[in-house]
Amino acid sequence: MDYHIRVIPNSRQTQIIEENDTFLKIKLNAPAREGKANKALIELLAKKFGVSKSQVEIIKGLTAKDKVVRLYL
Repeated sequence: MDYHIRVIPNSRQTQIIEENDTFLKIKLNAPAREGKANKALIELLAKKFGVSKSQVEIIKGLTAKDKVVRLYL
C-alpha cells in the first residue's frame, strides 16, 4: 500500500498530525540532514503499522518534504 506523506522536520516532537486513507502529515523531531528525518519516518511508520522497518520503503521524495512511502504488508 502506498501513502503520500508530508513531513515537517525539526519539530519539537514526533507525531502524526493529520491522517486519512492514503495521506499522512507527520512532524519529526529529527533534522532533515544526512537521512536522519527519513530514518525517523521509517521507524515511526513501522511502529504505527506493526511491521518491520524493512517493510517500509520511501519510493519517491528522498530529499523532499512530500514523499511517497510503500508498505509491504
